[in-house]
Amino acid sequence: MPPATTYTFTLDPAQRERLRQTLREGNYILRTVPYADIAAEAPSWDCNVVLYTSGKCVVQGKGGHSFVENILEPVVLQTIVLSPDGSVAPPPLSAEARSAHIGVDESGKGDFLGPMVIAGVYTDEETAGKLLALGVRDSKAIASDAEALKLAAAIRALLGEKHFSVIRFGNEAYNRAYAKCRSVTRLLAWGHARCIENILEHVPDCPFAISDQFAREDTVRKALMARGRTIELRSRVRAEADPAVAAASILAREQFLLSIRELQNRFHTPIPKGASAAVRQAAETLVRQQGPAVLLQTAKCHFRTTDEVLQNTGFTRMDLPPEGRVLSVPYKRPGASHA
Repeated sequence: MPPATTYTFTLDPAQRERLRQTLREGNYILRTVPYADIAAEAPSWDCNVVLYTSGKCVVQGKGGHSFVENILEPVVLQTIVLSPDGSVAPPPLSAEARSAHIGVDESGKGDFLGPMVIAGVYTDEETAGKLLALGVRDSKAIASDAEALKLAAAIRALLGEKHFSVIRFGNEAYNRAYAKCRSVTRLLAWGHARCIENILEHVPDCPFAISDQFAREDTVRKALMARGRTIELRSRVRAEADPAVAAASILAREQFLLSIRELQNRFHTPIPKGASAAVRQAAETLVRQQGPAVLLQTAKCHFRTTDEVLQNTGFTRMDLPPEGRVLSVPYKRPGASHA
């Protein structure tokens, strides 16, 4: 099996500083990359290295294996991470990751077109190890949609239908719900709570659940019903490092991708992901072909992108049904003072 050409690591502050120093002082060509702390071409190793502001380090290119083995391991990481076959050895599981628990994550929250999907996964020590062996990691670190779909199928086959749950807010339901509650955080909390409740139906003794730190834990707790009231809720920054959360992120991404495919087939037009100019242009095409109400079926209408799309096609929010006229409420941190 040939060595991989892309390697991804999460660096701690000391490792980041060692990488910065290495790239600045060595035979590297510094580059500008969006959202990067530092990035460089490594001609001697035939690869590119990018350290993102999040701490994620990506090594990509034919010589990536040699760079990791000769520079990253001894100089930056100061530990061995490559297995004998050239793959990245999974880090040892923490006590928390080995424990029986539920991980929850979402996909599509920041995409203008397409639904918002939330998924939950139950793991124990044996399952967590098997997920890592499959290559499960944060879905945002998986560049290929095809790989994400393949991994999702393997995760579902491993878990069985009782140990995961997926909740999809289709666009029409999403827009109705947002018009009532005016809060993405509340929608996320409700979806997280329902996933946890659905899994607890089959593993009622599960002691805790982990999610990303999108909101205060009491927001999710308020959305739990009787079955979930006794479970401990834990929120983490970069919770996707946990195998259960990472698996949930992949299952959520799978359903988001399949939903995008359904929209493309339904409206016979490309549906890009994200919130870029290409996404706005696709939405404008939909409006010109179908009329403004099509946004209720395809978009998250509270995004300010809706106003740009409507303005560029000769409409306003008043041309939408009531549930499409609601704008995003600016986010305020809990406890923040009001000006």
